[in-house]
Amino acid sequence: MATSGEYRRGRHVVSVMHVHLVFVTKYRRGVMNDEMLNACEATMRKVCEDFEATLVEFNGETDHVHLLVNYPPKVTVSGLVNSLKGVSARILRRDFTGHVNRAIMHGHFWSPSYFAASCGGAPISIVRQYIEQQQRPL
Repeated sequence: MATSGEYRRGRHVVSVMHVHLVFVTKYRRGVMNDEMLNACEATMRKVCEDFEATLVEFNGETDHVHLLVNYPPKVTVSGLVNSLKGVSARILRRDFTGHVNRAIMHGHFWSPSYFAASCGGAPISIVRQYIEQQQRPL
C-alpha cells in the first residue's frame, strides 16, 4: 500500500485512519524508566511496521504509554493491540528482568485492558452535516 501525503492508497481503497492507544502497566506499577520507554518505543515501531502501520507518536510515564498509530483498513485495532502489548511485554521482561520482577507483577507486564480512540480528520459534527446535505434522489 503506497502513501502519498496523509492518504494511504491501495488497489481498491484510499484511507487515512489513526488510533490513539493507551496501555497501563499491571496494577499501575510505576516500573517504566527512560531506558525502558526507549526500548518499548523501538519494539512498538517494529510491530507497527510488521502490520504496515506507522507509529506517528509515542510517549509515556512510569505507569503507562500513549501511542498514535496510522494503520491500514485491513488491520484490526484489537489485533494490532494484541501484538503491540504481547511483543513489548516479552522484550521488556527479557531485557529488564530485575527491574520488572522487583515490581511484583505476577508474570504480566501490561494490564489486560487498554484505551483506544479513533482520531484525526474532520469533527463528527462536520461529517454528519456533510452527509445530511447530500442530494438524495427523489
